[in-house]
Amino acid sequence: MTLCKIEEKIEHIFIDIRSKRNDLSYRFIKRLFDIVASISALLLLTPVFLILIIAIKISSPRENVFYVQTRLGINETPFKMYKFRSMVSNADKMLSHLKSKNEVKGAMFKIKDDPRVTKIGHFMRKHSVDELPKLLNVLIGNMSLVGPRTPLPIEVAEYTDYAKQRLLVKPGCTGLWQATVRNSVGFDGMLRLDLIYIANRSLWLDFEIIMKTLKVFVQPNNAY
Repeated sequence: MTLCKIEEKIEHIFIDIRSKRNDLSYRFIKRLFDIVASISALLLLTPVFLILIIAIKISSPRENVFYVQTRLGINETPFKMYKFRSMVSNADKMLSHLKSKNEVKGAMFKIKDDPRVTKIGHFMRKHSVDELPKLLNVLIGNMSLVGPRTPLPIEVAEYTDYAKQRLLVKPGCTGLWQATVRNSVGFDGMLRLDLIYIANRSLWLDFEIIMKTLKVFVQPNNAY
């Protein structure tokens, strides 16, 4: 199924994961592509990495360049996710004081003008370049290039059994939600798009999402 043919009137989606588990060719090619693409991208983007590292250090000399955070992957398996630091060092501790300002309904936290984000961080988030180190997670194997957004443990703690269906596959650096509506919808909208992707995922759909994501780097779509 292509992006232009996705049905917009589906209310509830229930995933039969067995149909894709048996598709060995899809899983093999997807993993092979993840490995080749992540290695190639890491090599090609080395100059970009160096520029961002220098910019982060100039902006926040005492802060670590990389931000490592525990996220939950397939079947709620915890792993360390890598990003470029776009927030102040005590951002996680500040979260409890900012929860009342959450602008997204449901089990996800987002603030458009998040006070924890640094000056260089606003630019990186707008163009999604803070997420480039996730390519290391793709190479390791706890993420894929395409898949649902990686959730925090505190977010998954609020999930219903229905919502936990989005954890039936590996999370991705990008996905149907990230490449289309992004922060213009709440958690329920993101969940619906994730489940549509999981139910219809294919190599061609993955390719379409990657192409749309490359466009987002140049023309941001509500990223913050």
